[in-house]
Amino acid sequence: MRKNELPENYEELKKSVNRSSNWRERLDAIDELGQYKHAKVIDVLTNVMNHDPVVKVQDAAHRTLKKFGEHVEAPARKKGEPVKGVNKILLRIKKSLPEGHSYEEFKEKLKKMRLDVYDTYEGNKGTDFDKWLEQTWAELNK
Repeated sequence: MRKNELPENYEELKKSVNRSSNWRERLDAIDELGQYKHAKVIDVLTNVMNHDPVVKVQDAAHRTLKKFGEHVEAPARKKGEPVKGVNKILLRIKKSLPEGHSYEEFKEKLKKMRLDVYDTYEGNKGTDFDKWLEQTWAELNK
């Protein structure tokens, strides 16, 4: 770990850690930032820990801050949906598709129209994502 220095690509990593449509990229950026104990990195990671919608990303930022020796509490688990109004968003997408469309068509349109929503739920649901999304899709309009 390098103390009091910033990575050469700090600005790029800062953008990556805030990119809402790719939780895996955010994890990678946290991992790389975790090699540099610097006040700016600590600020970025604290913000991610407290505000990222994906629990895995929050936890990675928390672990990195602890590794730096920061006295931080584990991020509070927010109750409710990570994306406000997600059912309205999903219903709008479903209604935009032709009657009789498949779940796969719905999933692809969600990915194209709202990658941020897709990514947040994929990151939080993990292996249960497809099951959750298909069930939610089936229940929309009922």
